[in-house]
Amino acid sequence: MSKLKITQVRSVIGRPEKHRRIIQALGLRRNQTSVVKDDTPTIRGMVFKVRHLVNVEEVK
Repeated sequence: MSKLKITQVRSVIGRPEKHRRIIQALGLRRNQTSVVKDDTPTIRGMVFKVRHLVNVEEVK
């Protein structure tokens, strides 16, 4: 199963509460932090909602 490296590149200050909760649920705490998650439809959907706040790379 492939993995995704998700890096927060923009702040959540001034963003809607839904976006803040998604970032928190992904395990991101502050700007420029990264997490590695399994590539599942659920994670893909969360990333799609906050795609303007994160960068995503595929990790083997």
